[in-house]
Amino acid sequence: MTSSVVQIRSRVGRRRALVVGGVLVAVAILAVVSLSMGDYPIAPADVWRTLWGGGDRAQSYVVLQVRLPRLTMALLVGAALGAAGALLQSLLRNPLAGPDLLGISGGAGAAAVLALLTLGIGGPLLAVFAFAGGIVVAAFLLLAGRHRADGGYRLILAGVGVSFLCLAITSYLMVRAQVELAQAALIWLTGSLASTPWWNVATVGVVVVLATPAVVACARWLPLTQMGAPTAASLGVRTSTVRTLAVFTAVLLTAVTCAFVGPISFIALCAPAIARPLLGHGAIGIGTSAAIGAALLAASDLVAQFALPGTSVPVGVVTGAVGALFLLWLLATSKGRNL
Repeated sequence: MTSSVVQIRSRVGRRRALVVGGVLVAVAILAVVSLSMGDYPIAPADVWRTLWGGGDRAQSYVVLQVRLPRLTMALLVGAALGAAGALLQSLLRNPLAGPDLLGISGGAGAAAVLALLTLGIGGPLLAVFAFAGGIVVAAFLLLAGRHRADGGYRLILAGVGVSFLCLAITSYLMVRAQVELAQAALIWLTGSLASTPWWNVATVGVVVVLATPAVVACARWLPLTQMGAPTAASLGVRTSTVRTLAVFTAVLLTAVTCAFVGPISFIALCAPAIARPLLGHGAIGIGTSAAIGAALLAASDLVAQFALPGTSVPVGVVTGAVGALFLLWLLATSKGRNL
C-alpha cells in the first residue's frame, strides 16, 4: 500500500511538473513576442540585449518603458485572477464560481467608479475603494449561502443578481457624470492594459507577493475542508477560518487588479477550468491556475493589439468574447449539465 501511494504521488508530481513547465514555456514565448512586435519591431536578440542594458536609446525606451510594463502587468493580473478563480471554485466546489459571476468584480468596479466619478480619486486609493466594494459583495454572498447545503449554486444565482445591481449603479453614475469622465470610466470598465506605468505594476506586484502566503495556505487546507467539516476538524483545520481566508484573498487579488486595469472578465473562470483537467486526480491547482491565467491574459493582450491591423482594442473585449464562448462550452458539456 505504501509503495502504491508513493508511485501515485510520484506520477502526480511528474504530471504537475510537466504541465507547469509547459505553461511557463508558453509564457516565455508570449513574452518574447510581446516585447518584439509593434509599430517599432525589435528582433528577439536585440530585446534580450536591451533587457541586459544594451541596445540603443530608442530600443531601451520601447522595451523598458512601453512594452515591458504592459507585459509584466498582464502576467501579474492574469496570475492574480487565475488564483482568485481557483480559490473560489475550490471553496464552493462549482466550476462557475468566480469573481465575475459572483458579482465581486461588479462590486469592486461599482465602488471604484463611484470614487473615480464623484470623488475624483485615483491611483492606490482607488484600490481601497475597489477592495471595499468587493468585500461588501463577498460578505453578502457568504451570509446568503452559509446555511444552505447547496450554497454554491445559490451563491451563483445571488451573484448574478448582484452583478446586475452593480451594473445598474455603474450605469447611473456614468450617465450623471461629465462626458470626459464617463468616457475614461468606460475605457477603464472594459479593462485595458494600455499606458501602464511602472508604479502601477509595482503596486500590483507588492499586493500579489503579500497575498502569496495566504494562497499557499489555502492550497494546503482547502482539500481538507472538501472532505467535510467533521473530518477537517479532526485533522486540526477550522473550516470557517479557511473559508474566510480564501474569500478575503480572492477579493483582495480581484480588487487590486480591478483598480489598476479595470474588471477584466472571464480569466478567473477559464484558468482553473483549464488547469483541473490538465492536472487530473481532482487537483485544485491554484498555482497552475495562476500560471495559466498569466498566459491567457498575455495572449489575449497580443490579440487585442494586433488582431485588427491598425486598430488596438482594450484587452477586456478579447477576454469577454473568449470567455463567453468558453462559458457556453462549459454549460453545454458534461461539466455543466447538472447546473
